Amino acid sequence: MVKKAVVGLLILGFWMSLSQAQVRIKDVVAIENGNRISLIGYGLVVGLAGTGDRPSSRRGAIFTVQSISNMLERFGITVPREDLRTRNVAAVMVTAQIPPFSHVGSRFDVVVSSLGDATSLEGGVLLMTPLRDAAGNAYAMAQGPLSVGGFNVETTAGERLKKNHSLVGRIPDGGYLQVEPPNQNIDLSKPIGLHLNEPDFVTARRIADQINNYFKVNPEEKALAQPISPGLVQLYFPDSLQSPAQAVNYIAQIETLTVNVDVEARVVINERTGTIVAGGNVQIDEVMISHGNLTIHTMSSPVISQPAPFSRVGRTVVTRVTQTTAEEGEAKTAVIQKTTTVSELASALNTLGLKPRDIIAIFQAIKEAGALKAKLIIN
Repeated sequence: MVKKAVVGLLILGFWMSLSQAQVRIKDVVAIENGNRISLIGYGLVVGLAGTGDRPSSRRGAIFTVQSISNMLERFGITVPREDLRTRNVAAVMVTAQIPPFSHVGSRFDVVVSSLGDATSLEGGVLLMTPLRDAAGNAYAMAQGPLSVGGFNVETTAGERLKKNHSLVGRIPDGGYLQVEPPNQNIDLSKPIGLHLNEPDFVTARRIADQINNYFKVNPEEKALAQPISPGLVQLYFPDSLQSPAQAVNYIAQIETLTVNVDVEARVVINERTGTIVAGGNVQIDEVMISHGNLTIHTMSSPVISQPAPFSRVGRTVVTRVTQTTAEEGEAKTAVIQKTTTVSELASALNTLGLKPRDIIAIFQAIKEAGALKAKLIIN
C-alpha cells in the first residue's frame, strides 16, 4: 500500500509538470513596498481562572507584579507591590505583522504568548498594548479576548489534563493600525519592483516579455517591464497614467496575466517518512538497476551433556550449537532507457516490487552514477 502511494507521488509530480499550467503573475511575485512590517509589544492578560503568573517571590514572575502596580497607579490606585497576590493576570508578549499596503484604521490578527510562569491563557483578555517595530516606532494598538483552542487543568493532587498548547493565543482582528507605515503609497514617478518568490532567470524574462507583449510595446520604445536580476523585474508606469487609481488598475491588469514558470528539476526525499516527490521535468539517462535481498538466518540450539548414571564424577553441562544459513533473494533487474521521465521510472520501479526505502536508495545510487539530471534533496 505504501509502495503504491510513493509511485503515485512520482506520477502526480510528472503530470503536474507535464501540464505546464499557466500561473498568474501575482502568484509568483511580491509587489515592492508591499512588505509586511513585524511588530512586538509587552502587555497583560487578565481574567484568568487562577492560571496566571505566580505572585512575587524568588521563583515567581516579579515583572508581572511590577506591571500590575504601574498600571494601577495610572488609574490613581496605589497598592504596595508586596501586597499583590493575584493569579488571574499573566505577562505576555504580543506579536503581529502589518499586512502590505495597510492604512490607518486597518485591523489585523495578533498572537499573544506567555512570558512568565502562567499555566494557561484560556479565557483571558489582553489589555490595551502598544505595538512597535524594531526601531521602537509605535504603529498600532492591540486588545481583545484570546482564542486559545486548548486547555490545561491541574489539580492539587498532581493530576493534569491537557489539550493542545494553552500558553499561546490569538486575537482575530485584535490589532488596530494608528500610524501609517512609510512607503505604502504608489509613486507614479518611480518604477515599482516585482520580486520573484523563487528567483529564476527564465521566469523573470518570461514575466517581462508577457507584460510588454500584453501592452503592445514597440521594440523602439522603452519597455514597461525590464528584468534586472533573476529575482527582480522592474515595472515602469506609462506616461498616460495620471492618478493612483489608474496605477491600481494598471497593476491589477498585470497581476492577472499568466506565465509559464520555469521550475528547477528536483527530487525531494524524506528518509524519515519514506516519501519521494519528483517533478516531471526530471530526466534520467540510460541506467541499469538490479535489486536483490540477502537474508541471513542464525539459529542457536541448546545441547545438554550429562555424566554416566550413578557416577560420582562429572557434572551436567549445557552448551549451545549455532547454525547459520544464508538465503539470497532472486535479483530483479530493470533497464532504464535514456531520457526516461519520472512516470516511466515509477513504472519500472513498480515492476521490481520495491519498498519506499529501496526506492530512496536507488535514487541516491542513480544520482551518484551521474544519470539523474536533477537536484537531489534529502531531508
